[in-house]
Amino acid sequence: MIDLETIVQCEDRDKLKEIKIFLFQENLRLSAEKQRLESERKELKNLQESFMKDRVSLRDELNELNRRTSQERQRLRQENLFFDKKMEILKDGFRTLEEDRRKFEREKEEFDSSRRLSMSDIQAPDLSHLTESDFDSIACVLFSNVTSPQMLRKRYKDLVKIFHPDNQCGDERLVRAINKEYRRRKA
Repeated sequence: MIDLETIVQCEDRDKLKEIKIFLFQENLRLSAEKQRLESERKELKNLQESFMKDRVSLRDELNELNRRTSQERQRLRQENLFFDKKMEILKDGFRTLEEDRRKFEREKEEFDSSRRLSMSDIQAPDLSHLTESDFDSIACVLFSNVTSPQMLRKRYKDLVKIFHPDNQCGDERLVRAINKEYRRRKA
């Protein structure tokens, strides 16, 4: 590097020319460096502005995400409360059903035991003293108020189910009389 005193003291023209060229080149180099630094400063400023915009955008997105997360948490809490209420209702319903089932089973057992007792008490009536004409008149009464063929078939099926000899209260002579009356009315 050349200092100012050296230039002032120099008397040689070639040397001065050399110094002048050096100073000119140095001036060009410094101008180019200044332009490069200026462009880097502008680029840094643009990057800084872009960074700030990205930062603001990111902050806004984060705020929106936090807001949505908060809403989803609140919705989830409400759904959990709703689910818990539903579960309580179901538990109460199942508890009631279980109580009703137990009550029904007790009533069924009571009914079955009372039915067993009453069925054992039932005795078939003694029909040995009745004659065939008595059975015919009974069969006639059993078919009274029958007005159509459908009613006749239904009544016949019901009576045979009730008085069939395999039933506890069934009687063979009465079923024969029912069959006879059915055939007579059918014709």
